[in-house]
Amino acid sequence: MPLRNNLHYVREIMLKETESFKKGESLAWADALQSLPFNQDGLLPAIAQQYDSGEVLMMAWMNRESLAETLERGRVCYWSRSRQKLWRKGESSGQVQILKELLLDCDGDTILLQVDQTGPACHSGRRSCFYNAIRGDRLEVISEPLIDPKELYK
Repeated sequence: MPLRNNLHYVREIMLKETESFKKGESLAWADALQSLPFNQDGLLPAIAQQYDSGEVLMMAWMNRESLAETLERGRVCYWSRSRQKLWRKGESSGQVQILKELLLDCDGDTILLQVDQTGPACHSGRRSCFYNAIRGDRLEVISEPLIDPKELYK
């Protein structure tokens, strides 16, 4: 079996293994990290959710480095695809995300960050990036900005 297929097989087994675990059973994080199916750009999607209310705040991308920094420092760091560099949430706006818990979905292909968000999470100044709702045949804005974006990024 070619190496590429072997790696896929190892990843599949590692992620499947936890399906039969009982609460409290675990794998070494270093092993689990190696099994995560990062895309061809080395990224996984990450959803940020307010830890105490369950409100979905935003979606961004994480690579191995941003994931490691987030876990080490407790402050969320993403990978900016547009700037091609680490993006420490709040570094220019002051609207930081403090990590409360990091979870992986059953396939390991999506990260859920339960965070304590300071102020708005969205560059538009709104609490959540999910402020456009499909209502019948219309796209409706369902929340107002908390802060003018010009004030956020002085």
